[in-house]
Amino acid sequence: MAQKNSISITETVKKYSKKLFGFIRGKVKSSEDAEDILQDIWYQLSNIDVDNLENVNAWLHRVARNKVTDNYRKKTTELLENYAYENEEGELNFKEILLLDDSNHPDLEFFKETFWKELMEALEELPEKQRQVFMMNEIEDLTLQEIADQTGENLKTIISRKQYAVKHLRNRLSYLYEELNY
Repeated sequence: MAQKNSISITETVKKYSKKLFGFIRGKVKSSEDAEDILQDIWYQLSNIDVDNLENVNAWLHRVARNKVTDNYRKKTTELLENYAYENEEGELNFKEILLLDDSNHPDLEFFKETFWKELMEALEELPEKQRQVFMMNEIEDLTLQEIADQTGENLKTIISRKQYAVKHLRNRLSYLYEELNY
């Protein structure tokens, strides 16, 4: 029986590998992530009896979607504070830039004004709930759990909204980051 299952797994891997890899690759950031997920799927498949599956293709795609979702959830919530550059003293982030004493740095004052203007415009582009979560977390310094408690929303929903907001802001404000590093 084990040999029959082993042959079925081998045939299944040969038949679905390329198509499944393409499906996964379209949903993750890198080929390495896709390969890892595909390997996890084959491992999971090896622990079940393939002959008992009604529709192997559907099962593989369902597991792939679940693994992609799991991979996405493993990623930590990115904070605006991760946007940093090196200066003489070490790392400095955008939040600290906005709080700096700029009396001796006219260029920094201009940058701060530009940053605030661009940040506010970028925040206005966000859906209301994403903007609200971002502002509560980054500006009001509430934890994501506190936001979930206050709004009555699921913590995973709050995390997701924050991630979408940060992703948009990172893309929108990336040119400022590049100017800092220039």
